[in-house]
Amino acid sequence: MSLPYEVFKSATIGRLNISEDMDMSDADANDEIFEQAFQHTVEFGNSMAEADKEAHPWDISDGLLAGAIQYWLYAHQPCGDPLCEDCASVSTAENRLRELQQLVQEYAEESQYFHSPHDINVGRA
Repeated sequence: MSLPYEVFKSATIGRLNISEDMDMSDADANDEIFEQAFQHTVEFGNSMAEADKEAHPWDISDGLLAGAIQYWLYAHQPCGDPLCEDCASVSTAENRLRELQQLVQEYAEESQYFHSPHDINVGRA
């Protein structure tokens, strides 16, 4: 089985165009951090699959997703000031979940793997 990163040479995820040819000197620090976290996560999943040929890619990806969600929820806790405008979108658990769901949908729909030629709703001639 081919690993995702071997195929994953470039993609547009969220606000970034990620490519092996990308000149990071032109990107600002936030985009560079986003890109590094994104790339390291894919590489880590691939290394886990390489290390354990018996592991199912779904199990690996589910674990990575659970860890990413845990970290995202931790990182997006409100500051404690009920009037903080920066924290308004994450001021309650429900708001944080809504923000997270919106990001998941955005990143999924922009992924090169969102559609598969094996999807059952793909037209066949």
